[in-house]
Amino acid sequence: MTTIHPDVSEVVPLIEDAVMAPSMHNAQPWRFVFHPDTGVIELHGDPGRAMPHADPDHRALHLGCAAALFNLRVSAVWAGWEPVIRILSDDSNPWLLATVSLRKPEATDTERALAALHPAVRRRHSSRFPFRDEEVPSPLLDGLRAAALLEGCRLAVPDAWHTETVLGLVHDSEHREEMDPVLRAETGSWTHSGTPEEQVRPDGIPAYAFGPKQTGRGAPVRDFGRSQTVSGRGWAAFERRPQIALLGTSEDTPDDWMRAGQALERVLLQATADGLVTSMTSQPLEWPELRWTVRDPGASMSHVQMVIRLGYGPQGPATPRRPVADVLDIR
Repeated sequence: MTTIHPDVSEVVPLIEDAVMAPSMHNAQPWRFVFHPDTGVIELHGDPGRAMPHADPDHRALHLGCAAALFNLRVSAVWAGWEPVIRILSDDSNPWLLATVSLRKPEATDTERALAALHPAVRRRHSSRFPFRDEEVPSPLLDGLRAAALLEGCRLAVPDAWHTETVLGLVHDSEHREEMDPVLRAETGSWTHSGTPEEQVRPDGIPAYAFGPKQTGRGAPVRDFGRSQTVSGRGWAAFERRPQIALLGTSEDTPDDWMRAGQALERVLLQATADGLVTSMTSQPLEWPELRWTVRDPGASMSHVQMVIRLGYGPQGPATPRRPVADVLDIR
């Protein structure tokens, strides 16, 4: 029987969806290579978009690339392909992170579940704006926990005391960043001013996505505009009781980071499909002496990979994305 492979015109829309994934400072640290003769797409990390000071082990880079991998899976299933994923750990080629083989499938319930998330791929945006003080219903939280489990990870919703601990660690990490000129410069290199109409960079965090400054100690939202004067950017009160969730793994290897990145995007897409808005922060996870304290000592989750903020509020604006021509090679 002849094996059917996608052609380039069928792969381009998949990559357009893949690059909608979140990444640290919207650096978009991925590169794809498509082999038309085999139908295989390679996912590579882009070392030129790494952050050596904030992310020396490339954990965040792996998370972002894995989130793009999950979007690719969703898009492929929605387009009628079965993506066969292989996560790679090769010291001789450390930037080759995974391969995706596309083939025509027999429809399964698992594939239908992935396809159902496709409308959320373009709607999901990080919102750094105040959320309403409205609790997320338990059934929705259970669904997000199930989404993480499907990717081999755990999503923990901390109770009040643990939430206060995490918020304290977020603010501790903010103060540490303020005292570190190298880290401030690295973060600042990925932020830029201008309105959506004036947008020229295809990456980074533009000023219109910063959100307002917080009054008091509020939600875990990184203030990208701390060192910039942004016209029209005022102050606002954020939610008094932020709803957060901790995504984590039992181990902390590159393979775990690849699982966590896919689980992160699955949780975010499911939250978007459920009508929630989200944002993320990794600030306390960027300091080894703080990261261990973020976890719940009574839980089975040993390594927190991301702090997710959930709730109801304004949808964040879309941030720029690199064109497919910049991230896809055909070989």
